[in-house]
Amino acid sequence: MFLKQKNILYLPLINNRGREPHKLIFMPVKLRLQRHGKKGKPFYWIVAADSRAKRDGRFLEKLGTYNPNTNPAQIDINIDSAVQWLENGAQPTDTTRAILSHEGVLLKKHLAGGVKKGALTEEQAEEKFQAWITEKQAKVDAKKSDIQKAKDAQAAKALEAEKAANEARIAAAAPAVEEAETEAPEAAEGAGEEE
Repeated sequence: MFLKQKNILYLPLINNRGREPHKLIFMPVKLRLQRHGKKGKPFYWIVAADSRAKRDGRFLEKLGTYNPNTNPAQIDINIDSAVQWLENGAQPTDTTRAILSHEGVLLKKHLAGGVKKGALTEEQAEEKFQAWITEKQAKVDAKKSDIQKAKDAQAAKALEAEKAANEARIAAAAPAVEEAETEAPEAAEGAGEEE
């Protein structure tokens, strides 16, 4: 009978003669984010680290980077290393799991499981993964183009508003100049009569 508590697994021995079962302590590896960057501008490394290590402390391997400051966020990850860590039992944190899912790491792990079971061949799995990657890249490119179109439209609208404000200011200044020109000859005539 296996007893399991948090990070501890008790394994019964066949000939332990009534003694307590041996205690094996797991040292789980977590796939998590390690914060870098300055205040207000976070930049993260995606790392495989011992769960007992500090957030920004020691890590076993750097798997990639995540920059949430851009729109859309920039993610660069070594997919093969991440899949290998997941297959070896590393547990991702919630945010890292979302990032790995977004980048297709979890899909590749799933397809690798299908290859091991014999449901797929290696070529079929790679073909499915590449099809998913191209579809995902098309969605990201569409989002980037939509964001750029919105920026261009906003810039054009601001330019039109600035042109209208300039024309209104010029129109408001034009009658004052005309009044000054009409008053200037009258003042000159009045100065000539006084002499």
